[in-house]
Amino acid sequence: MSLNIVLYQPDIPQNTGNIARTCAATETTLHLIKPLGFSIDEKHVRRAGLDYWHLLDLHVYENLEEFIEKNDNPVLYLATIHGSENYADIKFKEDAYIMFGKETAGLPDEVLERYKDTTIRVPMSKNEGARCLNLSNTVAIILYEALRQQDFLDFI
Repeated sequence: MSLNIVLYQPDIPQNTGNIARTCAATETTLHLIKPLGFSIDEKHVRRAGLDYWHLLDLHVYENLEEFIEKNDNPVLYLATIHGSENYADIKFKEDAYIMFGKETAGLPDEVLERYKDTTIRVPMSKNEGARCLNLSNTVAIILYEALRQQDFLDFI
């Protein structure tokens, strides 16, 4: 099993830390596309108490093009509040790449347009006061659905 979570220009270190912990616990590869809104050097990671960081399969890219090139033009599912499909209706492949945008702006329009046929969303109330779910919660919801579809292979 080799699911992939892709964070496009994340800017809140606590969210990325929570997502990294989830990825480490589920043996999911985490891909970060720069620029990042924080440092992930060893000193900063250690200071943040991320003692599981060494368990993480982490890849960092300078930009989207480098990510696409180094991953052989992967099929991407883009999580966005404007997604065309409910995440629960998608049949995730064993090596799925699920991309999430930065917390403050989401994914840029040009990326959404490029992958418009594979946008997904987590349903939410139409309450105008609730803009969106927290990024780390959204990653966990979608990732665990993909894992459930694979019968949580090799998990306790």
